[in-house]
Amino acid sequence: MRYIGTIVNEWRGIIEGEALVSRSRISFLGDVNPKTGIIRDPTSDISGKSIMNKILIFKGGRGSTVGALVLYALKKYRKAPKMIVTVESDLVVISGAIFANIPMITNVSSKIITEVKTGDIVKAWIEGNRGVIEVFRNVFD
Repeated sequence: MRYIGTIVNEWRGIIEGEALVSRSRISFLGDVNPKTGIIRDPTSDISGKSIMNKILIFKGGRGSTVGALVLYALKKYRKAPKMIVTVESDLVVISGAIFANIPMITNVSSKIITEVKTGDIVKAWIEGNRGVIEVFRNVFD
């Protein structure tokens, strides 16, 4: 499976990691514990899971502008995702990703949150002026 999106902040090389997929919006202020990287919102479809070193794929952000600082705190505590991928652009998530220097691709087809499964292997790179995401099923899961 291959998806194309808008690059938020550039990086070099290929980013590879395990997908953590949510069909919901995430508010980094409240939904995520910045010291552990664990999703603490009990209503979330990824509640109890860690975002640390994952390719975090979700619909988009919601909530407070302080969420950008939570992304920075996640990076400071070494609990941040390896990369953020969103269907919808959200200024809070975008500014947090830039501030924390977390690679991010946005404006990706909504099919990504229904076709990609948590545990799948994701590779992402920059091709021209767009971000390319390639997904492989994790056969060991």
